[in-house]
Amino acid sequence: MNACLRDLATTGDYDQTEQWALLDRAPTTCHQHHRRFSLTPAISTVHSPSKPRHHPPPSWPLLPPPPPPPPPPRKGYFPKRNEVLELTCEGLAFKGKGVCKVDGSTFVLLCDGALPGERLLARVRRIRRGAFAEAAKLRTLEPHLDAVDAPCPLAADCGGCKTQSLAYDAQIRHKYLQVRELLVNFGKFDPRKLESSEPDAILKPIVPCDEIFRYRNKMEFSFGTKRWMQREWKEEKDDEVVKEEKTGGDVYSLGLHAPGFFDKVLHVEKCLLQSEPADKVLAIVQETWLDPALGLTPYDVHKHVGFLKHLMIRTGRNVNTGTPEVMVNFVTSCYKPELLEPLVNKITKIPEVVSIMNNVNTSVGNTSVGEEEYTLYGKPTITEMLRGLTFQISANSFFQTNTKQADVLYKLIGESAGLKGDGSETILDLFCGTGTIGLTLARRAKHVYGYEVVPEAIADAKKNAKLNSINNATFVQGDLNKINETFGKEFPKPDIIISDPNRPGMHMKLIKWLLEVKAPRIVYVSCNPATCARDLDYLCHGVEDKDLKGCYELKTVIPVDMFPHTPHIECICVLELC
Repeated sequence: MNACLRDLATTGDYDQTEQWALLDRAPTTCHQHHRRFSLTPAISTVHSPSKPRHHPPPSWPLLPPPPPPPPPPRKGYFPKRNEVLELTCEGLAFKGKGVCKVDGSTFVLLCDGALPGERLLARVRRIRRGAFAEAAKLRTLEPHLDAVDAPCPLAADCGGCKTQSLAYDAQIRHKYLQVRELLVNFGKFDPRKLESSEPDAILKPIVPCDEIFRYRNKMEFSFGTKRWMQREWKEEKDDEVVKEEKTGGDVYSLGLHAPGFFDKVLHVEKCLLQSEPADKVLAIVQETWLDPALGLTPYDVHKHVGFLKHLMIRTGRNVNTGTPEVMVNFVTSCYKPELLEPLVNKITKIPEVVSIMNNVNTSVGNTSVGEEEYTLYGKPTITEMLRGLTFQISANSFFQTNTKQADVLYKLIGESAGLKGDGSETILDLFCGTGTIGLTLARRAKHVYGYEVVPEAIADAKKNAKLNSINNATFVQGDLNKINETFGKEFPKPDIIISDPNRPGMHMKLIKWLLEVKAPRIVYVSCNPATCARDLDYLCHGVEDKDLKGCYELKTVIPVDMFPHTPHIECICVLELC
């Protein structure tokens, strides 16, 4: 999860692991390829509609004619690229794509923006190995189940809140079902043991998020030379409905990247995910920066000219008063503070703003991390509290983007670790990021050893340990995907291992080391239930082609919703040595 906070990517293709996590046991035959494919278990399916279906009352004494039988499933059906189809969404796959089918067919099409129960028109975009296809939604024919009005007018277009029009109870229900299906079909765990009426059921109820808006403490907006407008509908001569992308030509924009585009920016006036003081900052910048008299220009990613690249807004808390502290970071292509001065003068009138930074990034890339950093106003860091500890956050620090739910998550991790509390146990914190998990456990442990590949994160971890007077924590920079036979000799055998990998999960080298070292307990914290289920399978059931035998038993899995209205799911998994 520490890697997830670096950026919540809501677009992009499925990796190979996630693609095949979508495959089911019920085969269907593709007549064009003469192969048998299994389709869609890693989905949350629609079991029953939330609203009753109304039918006209029968006339008496005459009975209405029986309805015609449904057409037999076209098992050999195979869509063609660019074909426009009428689909029904049956559930949600991981990453929030709708699992859709043509009526009477068993072939699966994954469609972004489709929600369970919805009938829609979509165009086939890609055929994935003949096993399933990806489609682009054109328009809704019949609304989905559990529909609510999305409070943000840009929800359907920006890609950051894919399920904002789905009731929150339904969102977390589908997330829970996704985790369950992945554990069964990809992790090979017995569903009877996962879910039971007994207290020792492995899969626990999902932990919801109390605040479903205004929960992000960091938002990053981009300046652009091409303003991407909301999508519009267009009727073509052949009556085929298509969705047309509309741009504002050379109109400048500040907002979020349009899904799938690096050079087009959706103009955003406010964002319901960030704090209200952060929204005030965004409003002031929006009403000021386009003034021609200021001479401010957005960076052109094609011509590599222009000044303004990104606007990052972070919100923390004053540790003494508990009031919000806001940091504003302008990422520019060069250092010209005089150009930013009019913006700085206006932003500083907002009382919550305590820091304005300028990161200078001269490279042609789109990163928000600068080679040089300057303080334009106030202090270079803001503070935040987490599980009783104080953390200093700089412009480029890695920190949980949902502070309140991170506090809930870390409390559950602490309980899952099962520390004795007598200071006798050694903890190994893998993929430790800025050390937040290890530091919250350090005061009840003998020693914490943290490993992380990003050197800046290790530097922050050491600062955080010093800030909280924690002397029994050691943080080491190293790539856990490239460990060798010397790994593990720098520290004693751990009693508890915390592993919090990024989305691809753990490398086979690390899996092998874990099976060899045989720590009594592993707490696996995952932001990707597909790769999590795979790694749990390896640790519990072994890897036959690698001649590795599993030696752990899965005791509990707790899904946690960290980011409402998005497809992201966090899981805390406890494994104990057999």
